[in-house]
Amino acid sequence: GKGTNLNMGTLSQLSIIYLLWTATVFCQYEDYDFADEYDEEPDHQHPYYFNSDPSAQAENPHYPFPIECARECFCPPEFPLSMYCDHRKLKTIPNIPAHVQQLYLQNNDIEAVPTGPFTNATILREINLSYNKIKFNMIDHGVFAKLSNLVQLHLQHNELDEFPFPLPSSLERLLLGFNKISQLPGNALDRLPNITMLDLCNNFLDDSALKGSHFSVMNNLMQLNLCNNKLQTMPPNLPSSLMYLSLENNSISYIPENYFSKLPKIIALRMSHNNLQNIPRNTFNNLLNLLELNLGHNKLKQVFYIPRSLQHLYIEDNDIEMINVTLMCPSIDPMNTKQLTYIRVDQNKLTTPISTYAFFCFPHIRTIYYGEQNSHVNKTTQIRTAVFRRLLTPEEYDEIEDEDHETHDQETEEEHEAENNYFYPHFW
Repeated sequence: GKGTNLNMGTLSQLSIIYLLWTATVFCQYEDYDFADEYDEEPDHQHPYYFNSDPSAQAENPHYPFPIECARECFCPPEFPLSMYCDHRKLKTIPNIPAHVQQLYLQNNDIEAVPTGPFTNATILREINLSYNKIKFNMIDHGVFAKLSNLVQLHLQHNELDEFPFPLPSSLERLLLGFNKISQLPGNALDRLPNITMLDLCNNFLDDSALKGSHFSVMNNLMQLNLCNNKLQTMPPNLPSSLMYLSLENNSISYIPENYFSKLPKIIALRMSHNNLQNIPRNTFNNLLNLLELNLGHNKLKQVFYIPRSLQHLYIEDNDIEMINVTLMCPSIDPMNTKQLTYIRVDQNKLTTPISTYAFFCFPHIRTIYYGEQNSHVNKTTQIRTAVFRRLLTPEEYDEIEDEDHETHDQETEEEHEAENNYFYPHFW
C-alpha cells in the first residue's frame, strides 16, 4: 500500500511540474503575432521562441506525445499542428511533416518552392511565404494545386512576375501584394470558386491585365485589393458578392454610370490618390450598405449624392470650392435619416463652412474636419473653425477625439501610405 501511495504522490508531483512547465511555455509564446502579414515594418527581431542552436531543443522536457519537427524550425507543444520556420535566414524549404496544418516561413531568403518538401504535407491549411525572394519560374508546377485542404496562402513581398497558378480550389484567402505581377492569365482565377479575399496591391497590373471576366467567376469574393497598380479604368466584371474594394493609388479618371448597380453589397470603397474629376450624381445611389467612402487626393470639383447608410466620407485634397448640400441630399425623410457622422474636407478650396442645412439632412454628423484650405496657388487659408464638432457627452467627445487622431495621423503620413492603404485582413 505504501509503495502505491508513494508512486501516486510522485505521479501527482510530476503532473504538477508538467502543468507548470506547460503554463510557462504558453506564456512565452501566446503573444506571438500570428497576423503579421500587414506589419508596418517587417519585424526582423527574432520572436521569443527563436532558438539559435537547434541541438538545444533536445534539452527540453519530453512531451506526452512526440512532435515531429524539421530541424531548422520550431513546433510548440501548445500548437501541435503548427511549424514555425520564420526569421531563420533559410534558403530552402525544409521537409514538412505529415501532421502540419499551419506553416510559417516568412522573412527568409527562400527563392524556390519545389515539390519535394510538400510530399507528405497533405493536410496543410495555411502557408505563409511572405518576405522571401520567390520567383514564378522557381515554383514547381502544381506544387500548391496538390494541397487540397489549403485555405490561406501568403506570398506578398516576393519577386513574382506572374500569378502563381495553378492553385487548389479550396483556397479562400490569397495575398500577393508587393510583387511584380503584370498579367492575370485568363484561366488562373477560374478554378478558385471559394476565394473570399484576394490581395493584389502593389503590383504592375494595368487595364489590359484585367480585361475579360477574371473576377466574375469568384462568387464568394468579398474583398478585392488592387491598390498601387497602373489601372486607368475601374476593374470590369466584379462579382456581386463584393463588400470591400480597394483601388487607391492608381490613375482612374472616371466611374462609369451604373458601375455599382451590380455591386449592391459594397461596405467600403477606397479610391484615394486617383485622377477622378467628376462623380456622376447618382453613382452611389443603390449602395445601401456603404459605410466608408474615401475619395481623398483626387481632382473633384463637386460633391455627389450620399447614400443613407454612409457614415464616414473622406474628400480631402480635391478642388471643391463649395459644398452643395442639395446634391448630397436632394430630400429629407425624417423616418429614414442619413447616417453620416464624419466628413473630412481639408485641402480643398472652401472659403466658407458647410451650410447649416446639412444638419437637417445629416442629423448624426459629429465632426467636420476643415483643416487648412488651398485658396490660391501655394497659399493656404483657414476656415474660422478648423474642426466643427456637435455637442457631445464627455464620453462621446473622448471617443471621437481618439478616432480623429488616428485617422488624421494615418492620412497625413503619406510616406507610409502604401502599407496603410490595405484593408486589414480582419475587418474593422
